[in-house]
Amino acid sequence: MQAQATLEMPPKAPTAPAAIEVETAWRFLQVNWILIGGMGVALALSLVLTDFSIELTGLAVAVGYVGLYAGFAHANAASPKRRDPQVMFVLGGTAQIVLITAVMTPLTYVAAAANMPMQDANLLAIDRALGFDWAGYVTYVDTHPALAAWLNYGYTMIRWPIFAIPVVLAAKHRYDRIEEFTFAFGLALIATTIVSGLVPAIGVFQQIGLDPASIKHLNLQPYLDQLRDLPPARAGMLRHLDLLGLGGIVTFPSFHAASAALYAWALWPVKWLRPIVVLAFTAMLAATPINGGHYLIDMIAGLAVAAVAIVAAHMVGQMVARRQIAMAEVAAAEGAVAEGALIPAAMRVE
Repeated sequence: MQAQATLEMPPKAPTAPAAIEVETAWRFLQVNWILIGGMGVALALSLVLTDFSIELTGLAVAVGYVGLYAGFAHANAASPKRRDPQVMFVLGGTAQIVLITAVMTPLTYVAAAANMPMQDANLLAIDRALGFDWAGYVTYVDTHPALAAWLNYGYTMIRWPIFAIPVVLAAKHRYDRIEEFTFAFGLALIATTIVSGLVPAIGVFQQIGLDPASIKHLNLQPYLDQLRDLPPARAGMLRHLDLLGLGGIVTFPSFHAASAALYAWALWPVKWLRPIVVLAFTAMLAATPINGGHYLIDMIAGLAVAAVAIVAAHMVGQMVARRQIAMAEVAAAEGAVAEGALIPAAMRVE
């Protein structure tokens, strides 16, 4: 009589979910480099095919900063001993966001150089059809110094979240949201740049005949920077660009409004930050029509751009995640087959 016993190898332990999430986010970071590379190609072609040029000092500062951060991020990712996801994504995410800004800002000037017909009258007409009393809003805020000071600060909120978002989200291990934000940020900036070239506008102050010098408590420097740069860019007189001195010259759609929505969405997973997020980015939105001289329709369009960019980023993130999970499953299956081939599937005992 024979007894048969089967001895099988234990199944291969599945890849830890956290590890898969890190690898998925890192894959998304590489996808973002492709998007940024496309931006870089567009800028390079613009410099070759037009009479625009870039000041080397500002370019060297931007390239050095990005190269340092990105270099450390990728070196850390490649090191089996020092590999730390927080270092990878804080440095890598910051490098990408800064590079997106450095590449796309000059392209807003290139877009303006298309010199398409100005659309201020049409944008103001839409505002009036919506019932927005722009002059009344500015006057009310300017006669309340505390409110004006809050909005002045709110308008500057476009700066610091670029550096804070990777740090805060990495601390919460939300590496996927860092990469989704980076993709959405770049996509929104591309969209606003293209549309601004087709629908150029200089802002509402000039359109309604309100002298910025008559405003006492509001900081209108952002609007004045646009007034300084947009006309010569359109007229062909501003062609040498210094990355360290460029201002925002996009009116429609408002990238300021788009940024407020993107920042709030990016930071929303951090629950303790939500009250600050609501307060800060509400101030940023409220300040956009007055400190930047934007039309109300600029803001509505900017928020729409942000919404589309967020949806697109989430879809790309899901595609990258599905691909990464499939690759992990294939690798696990191949590993199990390789181990099983080394030991007989069954042993016979007399």
